[in-house]
Amino acid sequence: MRTLPKVELHIHLEGTLEPELIFELAARNGIQLPYDLDELRRRYEFTDLQSFLDLYYANLSVVLTEQDFADLTRAYLRRARDAGVRHVELFLDPQAHTSRGVPLATCINGVSEVLKNSESEFGISSSLIATFLRDRPAEEALAVLAELIEMDAPLVGVGLDSAEVGHPPADFVDVFDLARATGLQCVAHAGEEGPPEYVWQALELLGVSRVDHGIRSLEDPKLVDYLVSNGIPLTVCPLSNVRLRVVDTIADHPLPEMLERGLCVTINSDDPAYFGGYVDDNYTAVQDAFNLSADQLATLARNAVSASFLPADRRAPLIAEIEEWRAARPM
Repeated sequence: MRTLPKVELHIHLEGTLEPELIFELAARNGIQLPYDLDELRRRYEFTDLQSFLDLYYANLSVVLTEQDFADLTRAYLRRARDAGVRHVELFLDPQAHTSRGVPLATCINGVSEVLKNSESEFGISSSLIATFLRDRPAEEALAVLAELIEMDAPLVGVGLDSAEVGHPPADFVDVFDLARATGLQCVAHAGEEGPPEYVWQALELLGVSRVDHGIRSLEDPKLVDYLVSNGIPLTVCPLSNVRLRVVDTIADHPLPEMLERGLCVTINSDDPAYFGGYVDDNYTAVQDAFNLSADQLATLARNAVSASFLPADRRAPLIAEIEEWRAARPM
């Protein structure tokens, strides 16, 4: 599956922090961790989104300097190259760092310094999306966005993530109004653990052009019709859905129904260090579970290209590369 050319649209940089790198950064920054590597790995079993987030944020305590952010970014790009990724739109949670005393410029500069050379160094074009934590005050998100705009951070868009239940998109209208006024693209997590109503809010109130996750949209036939008729992409993360108990097993995942109903589904890895696989592993998992054809796999890959924020002249070569991959596979 690594040979299929891919675009990844739902990937949190912080979620690529592998246990080995945690210990490497801890040693460099003089941090004594309260567990060894084996014990840390044993903690990667989650009952829901919140149990994952608790460990996710605790592990970030080792990421402090521009070099740390650069090393984390470079480690992801190296693995993404092996997975067949040609373009990535990378999520970064500034508040996950500023809330623990890391200056905003430190994380932005460390990441962007690597991304600006991602194509020459890894063969992967890239862009950066600043995502805001919905379980923190919207006023804080607005202040962070204002600072990002003031510093002319190299962003293509903004997003909304973290604990969904009880934190509706409607709380962040002012944040997304400012983002759109500044010319930034808008995406948001909705319909993972939260209800279809959150997807409606993300579309109608935040003006998103892409919904992250969105699998619970299937519970609302009118929403499905709207998503299909308007070509709204859903950035689905199958292994994440299983590890966070959104679905019990890959075999229970609604991906086949989503494809059958004409939704623009894309495959992504979300937080691969925590959920058991990068984007190629997610493709392999759904192919094995549902015996997807080469045509179906190519459709998923093309969907990601069309859902990206790349200009048309950058999309065309990627589509051609996917078609070449498909043509080499027997019917």
